[in-house]
Amino acid sequence: MTSRRTPPFGRALCAMITPFTDEGLLDLDGAQRLADRLVSEGCDGLVLSGTTGESPTTTDAEKSALVRAVADAVGDRAAIVAGIGTADTRHTVELALEAEKAGADGLLVVTPYYSRPPQDAVEAHFRAIADASGLPLVLYDIPGRTGTRIEPETMLRLAGHPRIVAVKDCAYDLLGTQKVLARTELAYYTGCDEYVLAMYAIGGAGYISTVANVTPRHFRSILDAFDGGDPDEAVRLQQLTIPLTELMMASGLPGSVTAKALLGALGLPSGPVRAPLRPAGRDAVDGLRAAYAELTAHSDMVGTS
Repeated sequence: MTSRRTPPFGRALCAMITPFTDEGLLDLDGAQRLADRLVSEGCDGLVLSGTTGESPTTTDAEKSALVRAVADAVGDRAAIVAGIGTADTRHTVELALEAEKAGADGLLVVTPYYSRPPQDAVEAHFRAIADASGLPLVLYDIPGRTGTRIEPETMLRLAGHPRIVAVKDCAYDLLGTQKVLARTELAYYTGCDEYVLAMYAIGGAGYISTVANVTPRHFRSILDAFDGGDPDEAVRLQQLTIPLTELMMASGLPGSVTAKALLGALGLPSGPVRAPLRPAGRDAVDGLRAAYAELTAHSDMVGTS
């Protein structure tokens, strides 16, 4: 067993926001411009219609249109992973097939939420989607939102499916993660920005980051430093992200809200969030801008912007 999984979609992935117009409509032009910037600034892949992409409030047609537009914008420069997870297995299969038609390279599939199915039903759900589509799957383990964990033993069984290739790990269980890493070839991407270096150091494949919407080069530089044989520099770069990550991901506001607030303040495509989410207040935006300025002030030292 190798210590480093071959990342199926690259190492540095961004959980991209879904830009909307001021009227709350899907902004495909803005999505293309943001996607182009993210890829140009170091993202190997873009995850669309995930939690950060406000997937619960976008329609099936909007999800497909977003995949097509972003795929057109980035071409073969980056992988496109489409979030298709719902609480309904049949609906999720339908979305998988539509994402495949739209040009996605992979699928992000969250554990069915609210109904809290037992582990055999969770396993059957993922297998049904993997059997229905020809695309590789990233299993999204985020029990804090779904109410249901993908237990390590379930991961071990699912790892045998040829199209289940990766995990977006938001379970906050490094012991469980290491158990699966030690016994499978699943590529583990952390979905927790504070764990980017920690996950990579124990054999993870990289990250699927929300904060990378605004600082894509900096997060990539953490992995580059580690791969370049300078773990101390990787630690320093990770620690520089703490103030911004804390405000974006642990301030009580969802990452979609904070990412859009900061992108908008920087003049980048974003737009409003959709209800029931509400926009960040002025104090929150000011704090985000200050933390962003603090991080980017180190750009001369780390080569980031």
